Amino acid sequence: MRTLQRDRAALVVVDVQEAFRPAVEGFDDVVENTRRLMEGARILGVPIVVTEQYPKGLGHTVAELGEVEAVEKACFSAARADGFDLDGRDQALLCGIEAHVCVSQTAHDLLERSVEVHVASDAVTSRTDANKHVGLHKMEASGAILTSVETALFELLGAAGTDEFKEVQRLIK
Repeated sequence: MRTLQRDRAALVVVDVQEAFRPAVEGFDDVVENTRRLMEGARILGVPIVVTEQYPKGLGHTVAELGEVEAVEKACFSAARADGFDLDGRDQALLCGIEAHVCVSQTAHDLLERSVEVHVASDAVTSRTDANKHVGLHKMEASGAILTSVETALFELLGAAGTDEFKEVQRLIK
């Protein structure tokens, strides 16, 4: 199966930090889409792992994402950071910054560990659009599945007609 399943998936939020705000294209859109993913994951009981790249220099996770407990890292791949843990899940839904560096290296390390990787293409960015596309292309060519926030949330949801459906639908509108 190549769709996200809530009992198998974890959301990985990579380095959505203040220092990137003026430096990357589409920052505000990525923050809003990441916020939607995080809220949806909470509604659906999907674990969330948040990382911060060198927070002493790059600041912490943006306030729009709320209070989070982040895994601090100096390595580019979140999967190599001390304390990174998918809680036994074998699917990872990735979002964050930068698509061609930390998100890509995280995806490749997880793929190497036989984790099924999904990348929310509308919730990642880089300093340039060209680098974002290179990162997405490389991840997809290596076996990651490109998706969108809406697609991912509805896959995790699985069906309509529940209170969870109403809450997730509210996030999309």
